[in-house]
Amino acid sequence: MSVEKKFVAEGLSKALVNEYLAEELERAGYGGMVMNRTPMGTQITVYAEKPGMVIGKGGKLIRKITRDLDRKFHLDNPQIDVQDVGRGDLNGRVVANRLASSLERGWYFRKAGQSMMRRVMDAGALGCEIVISGKLTGPRSRTEKFISGYIKHSGKPAIDLVDKGYSVAVKKLGVIGCQVRIIPPDVRLPDDFRIEKPPVVVPVVETKPAAKPSVPVATPAPEIKSDLDQLLESEPVAAPAPLDEPARAEGVTEDAPLLEENADSELSAKEE
Repeated sequence: MSVEKKFVAEGLSKALVNEYLAEELERAGYGGMVMNRTPMGTQITVYAEKPGMVIGKGGKLIRKITRDLDRKFHLDNPQIDVQDVGRGDLNGRVVANRLASSLERGWYFRKAGQSMMRRVMDAGALGCEIVISGKLTGPRSRTEKFISGYIKHSGKPAIDLVDKGYSVAVKKLGVIGCQVRIIPPDVRLPDDFRIEKPPVVVPVVETKPAAKPSVPVATPAPEIKSDLDQLLESEPVAAPAPLDEPARAEGVTEDAPLLEENADSELSAKEE
């Protein structure tokens, strides 16, 4: 089997399983399913308003569904996990089932469409679109559309962000199709942006560090010297005189002999 045929076969199998579950779990408030292929088998997560009705008394209904998925659709080891749908007013499949049920009970289509759209918007949805088509009031079919809020109609956001649901109301004059499209409140649309003000820059003021308290410096204790060290410091040794110069007595010059001779001559002259 080629890759293209394999993908087409998987899509067809998924659509048939979805249709079967919607028919079997209509009273339980079927809200859609997610199918994943795993090495252990086929994991199917079913969302419903009343998970207890999906399981059934003693697990009887869920065993029957598992057996039918294995025999009719030839799924590899199907494993069903039931989850609560949460807020039913924000699920497109649940709202479409409620709208179809109200039309079957005889509600006027305009009243049913407006009331369902009001419930969806009161639940916090960003946008809601309800399309009802069929023999509404006369012999010829027509289409009525109810829109509130913001709805994406094309592009990737319309596929990924919009929750869709479809149901059919069977009446005496014919069937009436009910299509619901809802944008949940926690969705961030790609064209939703905000311009924020730049942050205010606060000038930084440099603060000088606080002066540290002065700590008194301890004076080192005097060193105790021995008697020999004290004697050496108090009497320095004189350097020896050089060999080429004659030793001279302190305070005596070369002119000293001449002065003594002059003094002797003066004394002899006075005596005479």
